[in-house]
Amino acid sequence: MAQDNFPSNFANLTHLDQHGQAQMVDVSDKAPTIRQAVAAANVRMLPTTFAAIQAGNVPKGDVLATARLAGIMAAKQTATLIPLCHPLPLQKIAVEIIPDPQLPGYQIQATIKTKAETGVEMEALTAVSVAALTLYDMAKALEKSIQIESIRLISKSGGKSGDYLPPE
Repeated sequence: MAQDNFPSNFANLTHLDQHGQAQMVDVSDKAPTIRQAVAAANVRMLPTTFAAIQAGNVPKGDVLATARLAGIMAAKQTATLIPLCHPLPLQKIAVEIIPDPQLPGYQIQATIKTKAETGVEMEALTAVSVAALTLYDMAKALEKSIQIESIRLISKSGGKSGDYLPPE
């Protein structure tokens, strides 16, 4: 809803212009700096599904390798998927899928690093989201009730806003 008297409490939202319309932030005046972001997600499933994936006993093939590769590919496509994200040169994309028998399921973590004018939080969040969705897709023949949970930013470093760690 566009309006000329846009509320002042939204003045710091850089993706909105003075009329409340979405805009891509102009980062052309910023110097490129080293930036890194780490995101995580959990994928919870039945113990039998977890055991089948761990044993490599899934009809579609290697679930974890496919999900890891999908996360890496997704990070590189973030600007295509998220309308106001800048396309960035990504120097590091690491996606880890860690078995967690206590869930039971998997913890997914993505670490993204660049030297650019803007951060890579969205790339890290996209990587874990798509890795989790791919894990679901690869294992849905075994279980439709797999749950994707707790997609979150773990940390970020670099840039004008500084470092971020979640509150404890």
